[in-house]
Amino acid sequence: MNWMQFKARMKGRLGFFGLVFLYALIVFSCVYSLATAGDLSMGRNPVANFIKTATEFARPSFLDVWLGDPAYKYTSDDGTVLRVEDRQAVEKQWLIQLAFATWTTFKIATLGSLLGAILALPFGVLSAKNIKAPRIVTALSRLVLDTSRSIHTLVFGLVLVGIVGLGPTAGILAIAFHSLGTYGKLFAESIETLDMASIEAVKGVGASPSQTFFWSVWPSVLPQWVSSHLYLWEYNIRDSTILGIIGAGGLGLLISEAVSLFQWGRLSSILIVVVLMVTAFDAISRRIRTALL
Repeated sequence: MNWMQFKARMKGRLGFFGLVFLYALIVFSCVYSLATAGDLSMGRNPVANFIKTATEFARPSFLDVWLGDPAYKYTSDDGTVLRVEDRQAVEKQWLIQLAFATWTTFKIATLGSLLGAILALPFGVLSAKNIKAPRIVTALSRLVLDTSRSIHTLVFGLVLVGIVGLGPTAGILAIAFHSLGTYGKLFAESIETLDMASIEAVKGVGASPSQTFFWSVWPSVLPQWVSSHLYLWEYNIRDSTILGIIGAGGLGLLISEAVSLFQWGRLSSILIVVVLMVTAFDAISRRIRTALL
């Protein structure tokens, strides 16, 4: 190893350790700021609260369909019976609501993901460096994608609920507008990995820009785009579960109700459904991605 190689290697290592030190300084600043402001408190009786909550989580409410008391009594502090209800019948009715909410959440994630992918396609193509679009067009495309990624889905949802009203439409648009940025970035990166020689060869035989894209670019990037779409679709299924909190429908509304009423058993049932839905979708998407390789 000559002196120049040694110098370059040391410079690279010093740069890396400098970045690590900067990151450690940022983390320390965050912790110190929160600690001095008293914002790292665990609250009163955190252990007792954790045990109580974990105990209620450990018994999902759907078990009441079989184990619930058919004559459950609600009583006041002095022992007066306020009302009697059939817990099995009540839970069956709630599970029907859960099924409809799950289907609504899936529809929001599916249509929002598809719309986001379609909207991102031109921006992703124009943002790729090797496409060599006019500089101003590339800059504007990247600005749109960066802006879309910077704004959280919930923020889009809050704005869109005020524009289109309550319901799944606001959720679909919120998912689409936020996903647009991520889709576009992934699409652009997949285009930038292409072998430009084959693209130039297609251009050399007189193909138009649109023909070059559909004959040379599209077949090469399609597997990566499908894989990206499946990944973001799965992510949006998780993301769409909270949109009901702001009035977009789906599981978020049930989550909000369960948390507001401290119904941890019902929240446990909802989370089990979310985990099963995402796990099933992940297994299916993995098979599809494997088939594309």
